[in-house]
Amino acid sequence: MRNYLIKRCLALIPLLLAVSFLSFALIAMVPADPAEVALRVNEIVPTPEAVEALRAELGLNKPFLIRYGDWLWKALHLDFGKSYINDRLVLDEILRCLPATLELAAAALVLVVAVSLPVGILGALFANRAFDRILRVLVFIGTAMPGYWVGLLLIWFFSIKLNLLPTSGSGSFSHLILPAVALSLTYISTYVRLIRSNMLENMRENYVLYGRVRGLSEKRILLAHVLKNSLQTSITAIGMSIPQLLAGTVIIENIFAWPGIGRLCISAIFNRDYPVIQLYILLMAVLFILCNLIVDIIHHSLDPRLREGR
Repeated sequence: MRNYLIKRCLALIPLLLAVSFLSFALIAMVPADPAEVALRVNEIVPTPEAVEALRAELGLNKPFLIRYGDWLWKALHLDFGKSYINDRLVLDEILRCLPATLELAAAALVLVVAVSLPVGILGALFANRAFDRILRVLVFIGTAMPGYWVGLLLIWFFSIKLNLLPTSGSGSFSHLILPAVALSLTYISTYVRLIRSNMLENMRENYVLYGRVRGLSEKRILLAHVLKNSLQTSITAIGMSIPQLLAGTVIIENIFAWPGIGRLCISAIFNRDYPVIQLYILLMAVLFILCNLIVDIIHHSLDPRLREGR
C-alpha cells in the first residue's frame, strides 16, 4: 500500500504542472489586454501610456514562459495576484466564498447518498415490477432535466405558488433546501440507476447461488455480499462527483443568489476579472485530481485483487 501511494503521488506532479500550465495559458490566450481591462474596470481611461505602465507593473511585457514561471513560483507560495475589481487578494476572495459552496455541495451530497442508496436497492429487489417501472420513468426524467430548469421549477412551485421557501439568499436551513435539491437531482437519478444495475448484475453471480446452497439468509447475502460488491463502482462514481458538485454550483448559485465561488466566478467572467477566473479553473482541476487520487486509494483498499496486483 505504501509503494502504491508513493507511485500515485509522484504521478501527480507532472499532471499538476500540466494543469497549472493550461490554466495560465487559457487566460493568456484571451484576446483582450488584461492591463486595458483592469483600467476600464477601475474606471480609468486606458491611454497608451497608462496601459504600458500597468503592463510593466503586472509583468505582461515579459515573454510567455517567463511570465508562467513567475506566476507558478508565486502560486506555490499561495500568491495568485489581486482582483481587478476591488484590489483584494484573489485567494482571499475565493476563501471568502468557498464555505458557502462547500455547504451547498455537502448538502447535495448527503441528499444523493440518502436517496439513491435505498431507492436503488429497492429498484433491484422489485425489478420489473410496478415500483421498478415507475422508478425507471422517474430516473429517466430526472436525468434528462438540466439543473437550471429544475431550479426554476422549484422556485415557481415552492416559493411562488406555495410560498413555503425563500427564492434566494443564504443564512438559514430553509435557504439551503431548494438549491441542494436542484443540484442533487441529476446525480440521484444517475446513482439510482447505477446501484440498481450493479445489484442486478451481482445477483446473477455464482457466489449468490453458493450462499443460498450454504443456507445463508437472503438478507445476509444481500447486505454482506451483493451490496458490498455493488457499491465499489458507486463509491468510485460518487467520489468523482464531489468536484463535479463543486463545479456544478456555478449555475445553481446564480439562480438562487447563493454567495459561493460559482457566483463569484460568473461575476468575474462578466467583469473580465482574469486572476479570479484563473484561480477558479486551477482550483477545480486540482480538486478533480485529488478526488481521483482519494477514490483510487479507497478502491485499492477495498478490492483485494488490486492489492495483489491482479
